[in-house]
Amino acid sequence: MTLNDIPTPFYVVYENRLRRNLELISEVSRRSGAHIIMAFKANALWRSFHIVKEYCTASTASSLNELRLGREFLGGDVHSYCPAYTDATIGEFLACSSHVTFNSLSQFERFKNRVARYNAESGRHVSAGLRVNPRCSVIETDMYNPALPGSRFGVDAEALKQLPEGLEGLHFHALCESSSYDLEKVLRAFEEGFGHLLPELKWVNMGGGHLMTREGYDTEHLIQLLQDFRRRHPNLQVILEPGSAFTWRTGDLITSVVDLVENDGVKTAIVDVSFACHMPDTLEMPYKPAISESVEPAPQRPSYRLGGNSCLSGDFMGDWSFAKPLQRGQRLTLEDMNHYTTVKTTMFNGIDHPAIVLAESDAPGAPCRYLRQYTYDDYKSRMC
Repeated sequence: MTLNDIPTPFYVVYENRLRRNLELISEVSRRSGAHIIMAFKANALWRSFHIVKEYCTASTASSLNELRLGREFLGGDVHSYCPAYTDATIGEFLACSSHVTFNSLSQFERFKNRVARYNAESGRHVSAGLRVNPRCSVIETDMYNPALPGSRFGVDAEALKQLPEGLEGLHFHALCESSSYDLEKVLRAFEEGFGHLLPELKWVNMGGGHLMTREGYDTEHLIQLLQDFRRRHPNLQVILEPGSAFTWRTGDLITSVVDLVENDGVKTAIVDVSFACHMPDTLEMPYKPAISESVEPAPQRPSYRLGGNSCLSGDFMGDWSFAKPLQRGQRLTLEDMNHYTTVKTTMFNGIDHPAIVLAESDAPGAPCRYLRQYTYDDYKSRMC
């Protein structure tokens, strides 16, 4: 079976692209000495984890479901961070994590005795950490900026003059699809604010947002930056937990034009997927995805909005130009749809969820197989 044999809509993951990213991440880890782990918030497609597991078995979890997924399908250490643990959840986080990071000093004070008691009684050691806020904003989109004034994430330097007993690590997360030069700015702020605590620690987690697999990313600068930090602080294990970098440009969403409408001079191609349901980040960020079949806009070329197949008025995006007028039944490839897509999709309107397909490569005619197909029962079971 090849992609042409599969009816739309479907997400496709290309194994060769995924391996290329994993190989680059592994090389950065090896050369820098940093421990790089997978963040499920960007991609939790466990049916592809047999590939990931060849390169990486450690993960980061922000919920019990992510924790269980990491243990079951990758099998390595799980570094947990949750904005707020509860009496009902902290026990399982401790039992199944290698590291547990607290978001606030009050959370740490509330559960530090549970950590100490677990470590004394279990025969294993869970390393406790604290998230800190370096107060360095390098992200333009406020919705994704954890360092904004009033942020609920992490402890400011002013509140952490000395290290509370029992804490072994600090965690900061201030990037989003960012460069190594952004990390350099944040790292400078982190050391200025919290450097006096570093000799007492065992590890520093630099969070996610390191988009090292993006074309043009300066991986040599990243490696040098991490090596220099480790030379300054030889007592520290350095941890990175990128999300998007693992699956950046490793998959697409294949859709078909199902109708063509025109109002007030605006041509809209209605497709069999939904921006709101199947590509929510395009509306939240927002950003305009690339379409493989589109061409550079020009006044003489046929141009269209794409309209999603839901009843939400704002479920559209545009405009794209094409070499020829679009036709009903024509397939379009929405690029780079394997991160922050399947983890965020909804079944609003009961719209069919796209199938998920794994292709051996992105070469035309490459063999592929279904990872998952969705039915009415999937929609019905979510409602009660």
